[in-house]
Amino acid sequence: MASRSGDVTMNHLVQAAPLRAQITSIVQAAGSSPEEAHKVAANLVMANLSGHDSHGVGMAPRYIDAVLEGGLQPNTGIKVLLDTGPMLSLDGQRGYGQITGEQAMLMGIERAKQFGVCTFALGHSHHLGRIGHFAEMAVAQGLVSMHFVNVLSRPVVAPFGGGDGRFGTNPCCIGIPMGSAPPFVLDYATSRVAQGKMRVAYNKGEAVPQDWLIDEHGHPTTNPGVVVVPQSNGLFGALRTFGDHKGFGMAIACELLGGALTGGGTWHRPADNQRAVLNGMLTVLIDPVRLGTQDAFEQEAAAFVAWLRESPPAPGSQGVLLAGEPERQARVLRERDGIEIDEATWQEIQESARKVGAKI
Repeated sequence: MASRSGDVTMNHLVQAAPLRAQITSIVQAAGSSPEEAHKVAANLVMANLSGHDSHGVGMAPRYIDAVLEGGLQPNTGIKVLLDTGPMLSLDGQRGYGQITGEQAMLMGIERAKQFGVCTFALGHSHHLGRIGHFAEMAVAQGLVSMHFVNVLSRPVVAPFGGGDGRFGTNPCCIGIPMGSAPPFVLDYATSRVAQGKMRVAYNKGEAVPQDWLIDEHGHPTTNPGVVVVPQSNGLFGALRTFGDHKGFGMAIACELLGGALTGGGTWHRPADNQRAVLNGMLTVLIDPVRLGTQDAFEQEAAAFVAWLRESPPAPGSQGVLLAGEPERQARVLRERDGIEIDEATWQEIQESARKVGAKI
């Protein structure tokens, strides 16, 4: 496997437990309490275990840079701006999204259990990480959840018909409990691929499909580096939205709901070099029990999934997989075999430890 420099890339295979300990040490050395550092590290490692390396420990170096720049505030929880019972407006105060997101979800889950539904707006949170984590929190309590998220950072996604980046990867996530069966957890970026996956591909020296990216001139390219490092003219390329105009429409919806409606803000200014990544998230939680459809819901969901699984596998396919299944499969394998981290990412993690004086 070629690296960015053309040399052979050395991959590090690390078990989850020591990796959690290492990232905990780095985050704590950057100013977080032991409890906060452990929660952030556990969340990042879980993303790796789930097969989403883009949202895993490779984000830690950027977090540390954001703390040192002042854009990420350790030991900062949510602030309640409005509480009407089933509706909440919350400010993340630039705290770790792994912390503020969980705090918001715990409040939302409690209210959904009480009122049958809860809608909360979370603005000004630092990077929330894998949004599927919050859907998993909801479905574990028997709740349906819907999440619309925007991203305030360097704009890396081009509008359909546009030739440069104008907004973020703006994820959407839907979690649906399935009774005694594993839950349905749909978690996707509205870009064709997450920005973090381009960082991983660039660090590994890998090319990507041509329809994923445009270069700094607006032309298709297979080089993930166009959205990771400045190009010869100092500009960046951009990701494309999935599904052309359909994904573009969904990305706009996430920007308006996750950014404008939450009060967290939308992106409409030139890019800067700041390392902070701010998210806004609009979340809707529904309790099927309080809605009065729980029995029919479970029966119909089970019948529909069974119907889907009766479809014969397409040529070259292993058959029908539902959202959430690949992540659960990855966790079993990576807990057993370890998490593979490329050399470039590993060196970035080591450098972040040196910046804050962490011994790992």
